[in-house]
Amino acid sequence: MCSGRVMVTEKLLKGIVNFRNGDFETHRQLFEELKDNQKPHTLFITCSDSRIDPNMITGTLPGELFIVRNVANIVPPCRETSEYVSTTSAIEYAVQMLGVENIIVCGHSNCGGCSASLNAPEKLDQLPHTKKWLELMESVRERVLSEFAEDEPTVREWMMEQINVVEQLRHLMTYPYIYEKVMAKELMLSGWHYMIETGEVFIYDYRAGEFRLANGSRA
Repeated sequence: MCSGRVMVTEKLLKGIVNFRNGDFETHRQLFEELKDNQKPHTLFITCSDSRIDPNMITGTLPGELFIVRNVANIVPPCRETSEYVSTTSAIEYAVQMLGVENIIVCGHSNCGGCSASLNAPEKLDQLPHTKKWLELMESVRERVLSEFAEDEPTVREWMMEQINVVEQLRHLMTYPYIYEKVMAKELMLSGWHYMIETGEVFIYDYRAGEFRLANGSRA
């Protein structure tokens, strides 16, 4: 077991050497320009899932995306609190300080958080903090369980992932500073559903009320 950890550590160390001699050198001027400030155009809220790479999916470079990651790409509704709030503070900083022009909430296929939400709550008793966090998806869970048949688990998971994205867009609009910027057309909100196994990205169409494929094959 120890040798396995050593191999992983060696891989990571080799990776930072390759980065310094490869990608960093390729984009040296960009990194020099970024050393003192950042001006990202988009706040990208997505899942902590290791299979999601926002920059790879969007073809963006360092400095373009301000990225927030958490279990199941959740946005807590706006509220007054004295607690330590990571996601809320990151959203506030991106919009109020950095002046991003876009906010994207990106869910994905085979989302463990969405899947766990569909299970009986007691199954998460050994993960109390995760269980508490997923309470923010309770309204999505109730809707999916009531509208989609129990004998169609794949459909339930798919809809849980997509409806959850739409719910988080609604949560974003509870922040007064976001609402004001959206209404003034200074900020655009978008909901994405990324398919890990195909590379497809479905984007929520507000008018149609459904997700539509945005990057179909050109073959």
